Amino acid sequence: VQLQASGGGLVQAGGSLSLFCVASGTIFSINSMAWYRQGQEKQRELVASIRNSGTTNYADTVKGRSTISRDDARNTVHLRMNSLKPEDTAVYYCKARVSTKRGVEYDVWGQGTLVTVSS
Repeated sequence: VQLQASGGGLVQAGGSLSLFCVASGTIFSINSMAWYRQGQEKQRELVASIRNSGTTNYADTVKGRSTISRDDARNTVHLRMNSLKPEDTAVYYCKARVSTKRGVEYDVWGQGTLVTVSS
């Protein structure tokens, strides 16, 4: 399974952007998908996640101004972020927790996509 992230770029504070992540390869089941981010000299942190039940979870720092959604038919997860702040500047990573036919779970990470929010 491979993940391809896209949608990063330079945005002005107060603006919005969308991040997309597409899973490809031999996929039996994707249990959850999530976005993480890592700012300069910071630890990687969870931004938002969505389970295959549709249950979502957001970091307090983005709650209320972000929406995560998934399209299971296209194995895609979408993160929409509004009211962006300079502190949202980071490399954003997509992660999928997948299962094999035998029920073995493992995580797959995509390459990062840089989001820069200018003040």
